Amino acid sequence: MSPRLPDFQPAAATGEQKAVLDEILSGPRGNLNGPFLGWIFSPQLAQHAQRLGAFCRYQTGLPLRLSELAILVTASRWQAQAEWYIHYPIALQAGLPADLAEAIRVGAEPAFVDTDDHLIYRFATELYETKRVSDATYRQAVDRFGHTVVVNLVGLLGYYALVAMTLNVFDMRAEGQQSLPFPE
Repeated sequence: MSPRLPDFQPAAATGEQKAVLDEILSGPRGNLNGPFLGWIFSPQLAQHAQRLGAFCRYQTGLPLRLSELAILVTASRWQAQAEWYIHYPIALQAGLPADLAEAIRVGAEPAFVDTDDHLIYRFATELYETKRVSDATYRQAVDRFGHTVVVNLVGLLGYYALVAMTLNVFDMRAEGQQSLPFPE
């Protein structure tokens, strides 16, 4: 999985590591694809991060299409190979247009038809580019989604930035990944 980390041997896992792996495998993800075999070397981090991730992926209050759009914006900003590879097909299946995803991947300005797509993109892009979100974009997001979902959106963006950093630092690829969406 990673040329920078030792191969993880499940048979030699500690009790803490086994507990984390069991929770991930029995949860909504059902697999270890992504940063989990990197985080497993720190079982406490792995446990906290995977629980946060399950919340950010499945319980933010955003429709799956919009969550996946935010994840793709993050993957593109960090050029996280495995993150894009894993989430691109999920985003398409959730209804995100392929041409919009491709524009995000290459760093072009997407041509939005859906106003919610545009709002999530603008929110994430402003945050990544300026480290802030303008008053106008913030008000629009709160008016559309409410304070709780906006707080959750910030959490989702932060969580997937952590995922991207983990994947990039440890040069991790997704299961079965043969191609790279970003140049190295």
